[in-house]
Amino acid sequence: MSAEQGTSVDSRRSQELPGLAPFDWSDLRACVRAVAFDLDGTLLDTLPDLADAGNAMLAELGRPEVDETRVRSFIGDGVARLVSRLLVGGRDGDPPAALFDRGMESFERHYREGLDRRTRLYPGVVDGLAAFAAAGFKLACVTNKPEAFTRPLLAAHGLDRHLDLVIGGDTLARKKPDPLPLRHCAFVFGVEPQALLMVGDSANDVLAARAAGCPVVCVPYGYSGDSHVRSLGADAIVENVLDAARRLLTLPS
Repeated sequence: MSAEQGTSVDSRRSQELPGLAPFDWSDLRACVRAVAFDLDGTLLDTLPDLADAGNAMLAELGRPEVDETRVRSFIGDGVARLVSRLLVGGRDGDPPAALFDRGMESFERHYREGLDRRTRLYPGVVDGLAAFAAAGFKLACVTNKPEAFTRPLLAAHGLDRHLDLVIGGDTLARKKPDPLPLRHCAFVFGVEPQALLMVGDSANDVLAARAAGCPVVCVPYGYSGDSHVRSLGADAIVENVLDAARRLLTLPS
């Protein structure tokens, strides 16, 4: 990409997302050698299957269903928090322990049965991962979803072949927004945290990256929503994973 082309792309993007300061990618190009990606809302749109499993659980327990918009607002902190929020009908509070245990068993059973019925890849994911891998970058998926659900989804959509590491919400003692998963990822890859770029869509992704000392960019199509994602404090907003690869690797658009 020529300097003129790069200026045009960056200028257009800053106009598309008003309120964001233009971002200079040159520092990231100089230091980043590995990339970690969130799963739900970044690589895959898993909302339909999560909502189906959640509503099957609620029906089984004799509770009213919720719409996908409500489920969307509950995603991001792992399965246990999703189940708790579905049972109490909000982001705060906890259900009685016995109800939670029944809910977890039911949700996990229904989600296993319908894990990939309506889940879809976001545009630019496959090409973006392939571009990063071809350039020699180490790639990881760092998610709060349990590994038992994460690995089959990655395999079903052909993403596992591009990844060198998978860290689920139950892989380590703590999950995002704790910095441990990203620090562990950097350690496994043999790079400093500042050389590991986090690509996500939520506050947990940004908070984890900041605490770990990693740069972070967000996509606007995830479960935080376009308007909210601008306020998360990421270094930049990218259109999708391929856009992140183009900007970091200076590929033609």
